[in-house]
Amino acid sequence: MSRTELIHRVEELLNKARPYLAIDGGGVEFVDFEEEQGVLVLKLVGNCADCPLSMMTLRAGIERLILNNILEVKRVEKI
Repeated sequence: MSRTELIHRVEELLNKARPYLAIDGGGVEFVDFEEEQGVLVLKLVGNCADCPLSMMTLRAGIERLILNNILEVKRVEKI
């Protein structure tokens, strides 16, 4: 999968998660994909940025969604 295709697929998956994050006034943005390490870098925004449960949201929700659908991604990190 090309980088452009991967980014497009990531955005499609993030669009599935965004309505749930928006319920609490939060959101998520694509930042980068570090191809060599397979690391997807995201930014949690709004209320998600400072939420004490943001790591749970990232790991149990967003990361699981991404890893189950995009084989090139090995890990999801937030900035």
